[in-house]
Amino acid sequence: MRKKLNSILLVDDDPDDNYYHQIIINKMNMVNQIDIAINGIEAIAYLKNENRIPPDIIFLDLNMPKMNGWEFLDQYKHLGIAQKAKVLIIILTTSANPDDIKKAKEIQDVTGFETKPLSKEFLSEILEKHFQDYL
Repeated sequence: MRKKLNSILLVDDDPDDNYYHQIIINKMNMVNQIDIAINGIEAIAYLKNENRIPPDIIFLDLNMPKMNGWEFLDQYKHLGIAQKAKVLIIILTTSANPDDIKKAKEIQDVTGFETKPLSKEFLSEILEKHFQDYL
């Protein structure tokens, strides 16, 4: 039996996308827990909570109310090492804007940029590339 990731955090305000992404992730049987934050404010609070299971991956939408994905990334860079440890941030958005892709590549904390919806193939690529000991 392969090792599972501890947690994935979906940061997205769209309940339909979150529901679908949970189904895809669960079908892959790759993680113990999936958590959801509906905006950047909730995501930062989640990461600051010492009682939470640290996420291995954050799938981050860009277009959200209260605090969007870019604003989340601005706040994220100020978190402590323990709150950021081993977290892979992948932007998962409907935007295919070349300016957004370019901006994402310039942010050190961002590992990838993918357009919705999440797919089994993309999840497999993430595991192969970043979590070899989980295969």
